[in-house]
Amino acid sequence: MTDPLAISQHGLIGDLRTCALVGADGTIDWFCAPRFDSPSVFGAILDPDRGGSWRLTPCTEVTRTQQFYYPDTAVLITRFLTEDGVVEVHDFMPVLAPDESDHRQRVVRRVSGVRGTMRLQMRLDARPDYARQSCTAAHTGDGVLITGDGVRLGLIASTDLAVEETSENSLVTADFELSTGDTALFVLEMLGADDDVTADTMSRTDALFDATVAFWRDWISTSSYTGRWREVVHRSAITLKLLTHEPSGAIVAAPTASLPAPVGGSRNWDYRYVWIRDAGFSMYALLRLGFLNEASEFTRWLSERMGQRDGDDDRRLGPLRVLYDIDGNLPEEQELDHLSGHRNSKPVRIGNAAAHQLQLDIYGEIIDSVYLFNKYGPGISHDAWNDVTAIVDWVADNWDRPDAGMWEIRDEPQPYTTSRLMCWVAIERAIRIARSRGLPGDLVAWSKARDDIYDRIMTKSWNPDLQSFTRVEGGVDLDAGLLLMPMVKFTSPADPRFLATLDAIEQHLVTDSLVFRYEPGTDGLEGEEGTFSICSFWYVEALTRAGRLADAQLALEKMFTYANHVGLYAEQVSATGDQVGNFPQAFTHLALISAAINLDRALDG
Repeated sequence: MTDPLAISQHGLIGDLRTCALVGADGTIDWFCAPRFDSPSVFGAILDPDRGGSWRLTPCTEVTRTQQFYYPDTAVLITRFLTEDGVVEVHDFMPVLAPDESDHRQRVVRRVSGVRGTMRLQMRLDARPDYARQSCTAAHTGDGVLITGDGVRLGLIASTDLAVEETSENSLVTADFELSTGDTALFVLEMLGADDDVTADTMSRTDALFDATVAFWRDWISTSSYTGRWREVVHRSAITLKLLTHEPSGAIVAAPTASLPAPVGGSRNWDYRYVWIRDAGFSMYALLRLGFLNEASEFTRWLSERMGQRDGDDDRRLGPLRVLYDIDGNLPEEQELDHLSGHRNSKPVRIGNAAAHQLQLDIYGEIIDSVYLFNKYGPGISHDAWNDVTAIVDWVADNWDRPDAGMWEIRDEPQPYTTSRLMCWVAIERAIRIARSRGLPGDLVAWSKARDDIYDRIMTKSWNPDLQSFTRVEGGVDLDAGLLLMPMVKFTSPADPRFLATLDAIEQHLVTDSLVFRYEPGTDGLEGEEGTFSICSFWYVEALTRAGRLADAQLALEKMFTYANHVGLYAEQVSATGDQVGNFPQAFTHLALISAAINLDRALDG
């Protein structure tokens, strides 16, 4: 068995409908089509022998590889340096204009000879449905038609293509030579049931490249951010855009499933869904960067969820669920026993059982996103406000229930402080909206519930012996989610209780700017997880709000060093500084944007 590349050794390309991971060795080893939450076509990152991949690599020994983005775009360049010469692979998924009604889903791989002469190999091994199905490949029309269960792909190329049969699958291969200035083109297209394989894209590849570059540059040029960390912030913005499903407005948490945190552990979850928790952070980042259209579309998607009811579970779990697929359905979790897992990390999971957990903090995030959109956008509609009032009425009656918490602990429910905190946010923001707009709502009952939550946190979640707020009521453990207290306006950043909590978190959860989300070994799962990248950016923001600007700037600059070679972050950073978990994680990039913007503002006075 060959070892797959580390999670960090990948770049990301996409077409605002799905994404592909491209390894630094020129291999596409993760690609789900036609959507983020569709079954994988290439899944070698979860099993290098069975998962399927699309390889493009020199035949000679590679002395060095380099990978970078075409500036201000999502076009990825992988450069191979050998003793025989240098070649580049330009990978992209064409996006020609916003809201393309006739979008054609394609992966374009353009190989260019930069110096010398070199032989290269192409090997495409499609394994649909998470490698539970095989494919049949056959020459037809202008290229090769690849068919399998629910998959119909067309591959065209400027070089000769060969079909090889194995005991498991049909492979498509090519062997070609490039000299300085030569180019080889490969285009993989997702086909409909009646579509033929045609070479019409071949003559338009340069035009597709130029149009895609223009699309990304035009989009990022509308950003209002002009601060100190423009390149880093804009790369995070482009990454967030790549994780947006443009037809629906949904933003997925990550484009991958079951990447382990840590390697060899069992924390292997599917993140290709939309977490309500991300809503407020997404809205803040999009609005602060000036991307009002994306904020409006995401608000539309959220509004549909607020008005959605899911039958018998409503009374038990409340009016919302923790996560949804792009269509607003609840994904069912299952294990794929036939896959070995990334670096033998099992089980491999698709779907996510957290959809059926009670996590009360989600109500704070979604109502905060409504508040932000109402404040900085065109305003909330009558129907949406009716949905908000129904949600807040439920929160006011149910905020003191034990739940799974924001970290989705798969254990007995507990009275998590951050759940109480975000219930306070939900009610407080609804009161603000009602008062600013003169909208109807039970302000008397809401105000009482808000004040009761405040008193409960201040009395039950404050540990005078530890001089800190705690993870659960009456507890002794800490939680990095407590760093959100001044960010959501629950406490002043100068409040002695928050400053003491910040000190305690620094003592117990922070290691050289990296932050554990809670004290290791307290979640009941096997394996020691790494530091949580979003918490590290929350730490930067907490330092900023506490007035420790030099410390905040140093912590932020240190966090930048933990990005991978193209500026992307996975969910966690291990003890050895490696990226672990699903990749790239939208939540982390959202927190980076927020931390950078607020530190910029503080440094500018």
